[in-house]
Amino acid sequence: MGKLIVGNWKMNGSLAANQVLLDEICLGLQVRVLKGCDVAVCVPSVYVHQVQTQLKKSPIAWGAQDVSAHVSGAYTGEISATMLREFECRYVLVGHSERRQYHQESDAMVAAKAQQALASGVTPIVCVGETLAEREAGRTMEVVKRQLAAVVHTLGPCITEVVVAYEPVWAIGTGRTASPEQAQEVHAVLRTQLQAACKEGRMPRILYGGSMNAANAASLLAQPDIDGGLIGGASLKSSDFLAIVDAANAA
Repeated sequence: MGKLIVGNWKMNGSLAANQVLLDEICLGLQVRVLKGCDVAVCVPSVYVHQVQTQLKKSPIAWGAQDVSAHVSGAYTGEISATMLREFECRYVLVGHSERRQYHQESDAMVAAKAQQALASGVTPIVCVGETLAEREAGRTMEVVKRQLAAVVHTLGPCITEVVVAYEPVWAIGTGRTASPEQAQEVHAVLRTQLQAACKEGRMPRILYGGSMNAANAASLLAQPDIDGGLIGGASLKSSDFLAIVDAANAA
């Protein structure tokens, strides 16, 4: 299975800016030969239809940044997995550190959202990661294993169908990045945990999601247990995003 590069636009974009950005990325991919490298963008839900329309004939998949843990009902402002599937979303982020921090999403809530996504045929990208305080206290492995274990417990054999993203909270939007060795160490632990859960099934890809950019992508993607990247700020600039795709394609 090749690398996977996913852009997370966060709360950025406009109809005009999105069109320019996607046009530039699509044009860049037309002159590249992707050697098993998959590319996707996860966008604010209000732009899912625009992205669907613009990317339908491109090699780029698309997805959303959050999903409800409920099927339907009186949950004003929520968006269900079946709604996302109507717009042909391939992916949806669940448990991003900003959702855990600002919306107090628990491990159980993240697992429920992953379950709803899979039930509707949308692949959840399950985010795990420790804060700076947790890393400094030597609790990194404890935290990421606990976060992933909740999803494994809820999904059971279906855990083979997810994507996992390790995003150290202290390296998101701070300009700090885990060293390739630090990232690899955590990815290896997550790989072992997933191998035990998946048994003979397909292994999920594990992405790195802490300030990967054009300058550090190659060294991170060269690590044996890093299967791609969940790209924040660098996904908003086509040249940077394409440079990361190039690094993944060459890894």
